Amino acid sequence: MGLFFNIRKPRKFEHKPIYFDPDKEALQQRVERIKQELGLAEKSDYRNQIKGSFFEQTKHVKPRDTISGKSHSDRNIKLIVALVCLILLFCFLYTGIQLLF
Repeated sequence: MGLFFNIRKPRKFEHKPIYFDPDKEALQQRVERIKQELGLAEKSDYRNQIKGSFFEQTKHVKPRDTISGKSHSDRNIKLIVALVCLILLFCFLYTGIQLLF
């Protein structure tokens, strides 16, 4: 099919930063590395606080491993009840009304 039609390829995303100077960035990295080698750089206790902060602030978007075990057991019980109801419904439809009497 692809031989008969000219299928256009999607455009690739090319981000060109506006406010970025690679020379200045490389210079800052070199200066920081030299300061660390000489022991002049102060130790910072910086910790990234962004990672996971969205999930911590919401209740409905939490990952499954942080949800309590009670909800898992409730879900399993509901699933078992639904399966039993479906099996009974299938048996009723398959055998007819004689099953109840």
